[in-house]
Amino acid sequence: MGCLTAAIPAYEIIEEPNVWIPMPDGARLAARIWRPVDSGPVPAILEYLPYRKRFGTVVRDALTHPYLASHGYATVRVDLRGSGESDGILTDEYLPQELGDGVETIRWIAQQEWCDGNVGMMGISWGGFNALQIAALQPPPLKAIVTLSSTDDRYADDVHYMGGCLLGDNLSWASVMFSYNTMPPDPDLVGEQWRKMWFERLEGSGLWVDTWLRHQTRDDYWKHGSIGEDYSAIQCPVYAVSGWADGYSNAVFRLLAGLKVPRRGLIGPWKHAYPHIAEPGPAIGFLQEMLRWWDHWLKGIETGVMAEPMLRVWMQESVPPSTSYSHRPGKWVAEEAWPSERIAELGFHLIANGSLSPEDSGQRFAKTLTSPLTVGLHGGKWCSYVGDPDLPGDQRYDDAASMVFDTEPLSETIEILGAPVVELELASNRPVAMVAVRLSDVAPDDAAGRV
Repeated sequence: MGCLTAAIPAYEIIEEPNVWIPMPDGARLAARIWRPVDSGPVPAILEYLPYRKRFGTVVRDALTHPYLASHGYATVRVDLRGSGESDGILTDEYLPQELGDGVETIRWIAQQEWCDGNVGMMGISWGGFNALQIAALQPPPLKAIVTLSSTDDRYADDVHYMGGCLLGDNLSWASVMFSYNTMPPDPDLVGEQWRKMWFERLEGSGLWVDTWLRHQTRDDYWKHGSIGEDYSAIQCPVYAVSGWADGYSNAVFRLLAGLKVPRRGLIGPWKHAYPHIAEPGPAIGFLQEMLRWWDHWLKGIETGVMAEPMLRVWMQESVPPSTSYSHRPGKWVAEEAWPSERIAELGFHLIANGSLSPEDSGQRFAKTLTSPLTVGLHGGKWCSYVGDPDLPGDQRYDDAASMVFDTEPLSETIEILGAPVVELELASNRPVAMVAVRLSDVAPDDAAGRV
C-alpha cells in the first residue's frame, strides 16, 4: 500500500467518560465521547458495540478514538441497550431495537452543538455488522461507514452456519455473550440501581444458542440484517476491510460487487482485529487510512482515497504450513474494479485415479467416503479473534481421512484472488450430510498448506 505519513494532531482533546443518550422510550444509552477543544462544530464518528466501554474495548478505544478526535472529529463509543452501563436487556444480535436505537443515536449526535451534522460509523465484527445494517436504514446524518470483519449474509457466511454447516464457533460465541450479559453495570456510573439492572439482565438475557439452534436453515430470522438481501438499501459510501486469517474475507468481494455506492475494499494477512494492531504482519497505519476516508467523506477534503484502486489485497506467498505466523510474506496487489476483468478462471477436473487435471477425461466415476469426526482438527479456528492467530496447520493430517485429488507439480506460479468454486454431484444415505472442500498448496516435501 505504500507508506502513509503520520498526520500531525491538530487539536487538544477532551474526554467525557460517560454521557447519557436518551432514547424515545425513556431508556438511556451510555456513551464515551472524545472531541477536540476549541474547534467549533466538527463531524462525528460512532462506534456502537455490546462489549462495555469501560472494560471490553477500553485498550483499543484508547488508541483509535483519541487519534481521530485529535484530527478534528468527535468520536462516540456507545454501549448497546442492555450492555455496559446502558439501560435495558440485550437478548440477541442485531434486533430491530438495536438498529432503531442506532438510528436515534446518530440523530442525537448530529443535533449536538459540537457536531456539524455529518456523522460516520465505524466498527469491527459486531460494530461492522451494525454499521452496514444501520446504513441500510438510511439515517440522513450518516454520510459514510467503515465496516471491518463483517458480513452481508448472516446465514451462509457468519459465525453460526458457515455455508449452511453448523460451526463450533456458534457455541463458543454464545458462551462469550453469555459471559458479557451476566456482568453487572458499573456502580460508579449507574449508582444504586446497579444491582436491579444486573438481576434484570441475569433473568432476561436468555441463552442465545437456543435461539440460533432453532434456525438451522435460511429463514426470515437470518434474512433480517443481511444487507445482501437488498444492496440498494445502502446509499452512503462504504469501506470494507478484512484479513485472510479472519472469518469474514468473503464479504469484502461481495460488497464491492453488490453495492452501487462509492466503495473501497482492503484485505490483509490479518486475523479478526483492526489492521494497525493485527497479526500476522505486516500491520498498516490504518488509523491514518481511516482519517483519509473520513476527511474525504465527512469534511470534503480531497485526500486521494477515491482516486485509488477499488480493491487492495495482500497477495500471500507460498510458505510452510504453520498454525501461527508473526509475519506473512507477500506483496500488495490492486484491482481497479471488482469483479475484475483481469482475472481469469482456471478450471480443473476430478479424475478417478485421484488426480486433478485441466483436461476432462470424459469418464464418470463414483467414490464413497465417510470421514471420521476427527477430520478438521487441523483446520485452525474459523475466526481468530483472541490471542495468537490459530491458523490451519499441515493439512496432511486431515488429508489422511479425506478424498484427495492432486495436480501435477505446477510449472509456474499461480496467484489466486477471489472465491474458488467446486461442483459436485452428491448422494447421501443420511437425511443430513456435510461436505467440506479444502484447497491446499503442496510443497515439494509434501507439506500441505491450506489456501
